[in-house]
Amino acid sequence: MSASDFWKNFRLGEELHIAGSFIYNGLRRFHELQSLDHTDELFEFLYDLSVGIERLLKIAVVLHEHTTTIDQDALEKSLITHNHLELLVRVRKHVPINFGKPQNELLQLLSAFYKTLRYDRFTLNSAYKGSREAQAIRKLLNKNLRIECPERNPLLGTTNEDKFRSFISRTVLKISQTIYKVIDDRSSALGLYTYELRHGSKAESVFLRGVKIGDEDVLWKELLIFFMSVDSITGYLKFLKGIKPLGFDPALVSDYLDCFKSDASKAAVMDELEFHYEEMDAEERKQRLEIMGVIGAPTVYFYDNDEDETIESEDNP
Repeated sequence: MSASDFWKNFRLGEELHIAGSFIYNGLRRFHELQSLDHTDELFEFLYDLSVGIERLLKIAVVLHEHTTTIDQDALEKSLITHNHLELLVRVRKHVPINFGKPQNELLQLLSAFYKTLRYDRFTLNSAYKGSREAQAIRKLLNKNLRIECPERNPLLGTTNEDKFRSFISRTVLKISQTIYKVIDDRSSALGLYTYELRHGSKAESVFLRGVKIGDEDVLWKELLIFFMSVDSITGYLKFLKGIKPLGFDPALVSDYLDCFKSDASKAAVMDELEFHYEEMDAEERKQRLEIMGVIGAPTVYFYDNDEDETIESEDNP
């Protein structure tokens, strides 16, 4: 295999997974947002999304523009750009891509964010501008959902609603899956396997499964109910149910459940966890942490009673 084919086959295949991971992380971050007011949270969402889609577009550009006779240095230098719409124009020179206004406007927002907005607070002119990320996202939502997404409420903030989450998810997946299809078609035509995705990867969830983060939330809720109600019929479940729980407050169940669906929600409850551990003596804390380390460890196996019976019957025919 030539160096160029190896590059496009494997290195760009790695890039495909990187792009998919960034896009997935961006979708999950927006889904987790309780409000549209906190600049750090909006920045994280826009950064992950802009990086992921930019890298995805660059894969499509390389697969269509690279040949054995092209000026390699010139091609590589041309990829040093963060303009999503310019990259899209380059791809469109080879294949038709028809995005609607929501997709084009989101790409424009990502380009503006990556080129200027993310550096905005390093300038004196930003002193009284407020969060331009929040303003840009509200403008996108207002225009495409035909609503008046209000400015920040001084007391409650601007609540992130399910219709906002749904719009962002649909728009992002439309862009991502369309560009992935371009990559799939082109790499197949070249006899390459750049399009292949590892099963269970974030990239597969985005490009092939069309992940719905809300459905993933249903998964952890169903598993929680299962663990609460199932009988201790396996060694693992007996081990889990044999652990004495810490003294968390039943009145704060809703706060605890938020920890399952949002990284940001964990911070407040971590203070309570640290309190419970500080109440233990050193040896008790050490033993507790060792037990916690066993849970979910891939190298730990719990034998079940029926397995013991099978072993005994084999030893005593």
